[in-house]
Amino acid sequence: MRRVAFWAALLGVTTAGGVASAAAPSPEWAKKDIKAGIIGTDTSHAIAFTGILHQHPEWRVRVVAAFPGGSPDNPSSWNRVKEYAESLKKQHNIEIVDTIEALCEKVDAVLLESVDGRPHLEQARPVFKARKPLFIDKPFTASLEDAREIIRLSKESGVPFFSCSCVRFQPEIMKFRTNPGVGKVTKVQGSSPMSIEPHHPDLFWYGIHGVEALYTVMGRGCVSVSRKTETFKYTAPVKTKEGDKEVTKQVERDGKFDITTGKWADGRIGVFRGAVSGPYMPLVKVWGTEGEAESKGGYDYSGLVKTIAMFFHTGETPIDPLETLEIVEFMIAAQRSKERGGAEVTLEELRK
Repeated sequence: MRRVAFWAALLGVTTAGGVASAAAPSPEWAKKDIKAGIIGTDTSHAIAFTGILHQHPEWRVRVVAAFPGGSPDNPSSWNRVKEYAESLKKQHNIEIVDTIEALCEKVDAVLLESVDGRPHLEQARPVFKARKPLFIDKPFTASLEDAREIIRLSKESGVPFFSCSCVRFQPEIMKFRTNPGVGKVTKVQGSSPMSIEPHHPDLFWYGIHGVEALYTVMGRGCVSVSRKTETFKYTAPVKTKEGDKEVTKQVERDGKFDITTGKWADGRIGVFRGAVSGPYMPLVKVWGTEGEAESKGGYDYSGLVKTIAMFFHTGETPIDPLETLEIVEFMIAAQRSKERGGAEVTLEELRK
């Protein structure tokens, strides 16, 4: 019943992410004021999530401190960490601290936002030790071993955590899990741009969005994975000038998809389609015995941030950690399949 109540509460979120009314009453789950801390100011999520929380005072969660972190060998991290820390300080009067231990002394709960998944395990350790509920942004980790260890630490300490991409809490995507309106589901495809970061397995960096969408609808149960690339031609509109006039012409271009196909134990097929280049794909498409449906989805943060606030208050994880772990296994199996020329890789192989 608690999980039903959770979804009912979350599906009421306004996805525009706008400023809340000053008179908005606090929801039933927001029973006290919570001070939150951020680990990792090397991502725009640190600023965006803080802004949404502070736009919703009725959620009673306020970010008060941050530890910058940063990965010197990752330009996506190191080139932004100081700038975003300064922005948090100026825009939201957030205290910048020197250690995670110091952060934990000042807060009730933690958002681990470091854009690089490699330090997540070591950054999470002192949070579990301090017994602070923890949200870990994507990528969850940079390895299967680290993912397993975080789950073990959470279980051992009794401190809850969850980790996901923001696409999981797009309302239309969530509804597809329980009522896609296509009869019995036979196949689901999750899609997202395919941007690779060299310190992470291929799907971890940006492919996680499409994989997260896939698992939001499918749930656990994948038994094997295979991966291939697909090249094709497509046309795209391009604006040019002819004399004094601006005209739009259709121009042929080369496209490329990175496709990972998973087989589920119950016979369903789950596909991740990563767009290396090419036309837009809907975030989720569902096929069933009575038709098909799709959602263009989006990357609005409001649903996720509201979920984080609810989690900090209730301590109830909105995602089964074993589902989060299987997502990592799916992506690691995809990496192995690529290394083996597209051969099928079982998830059982990873669990030995």
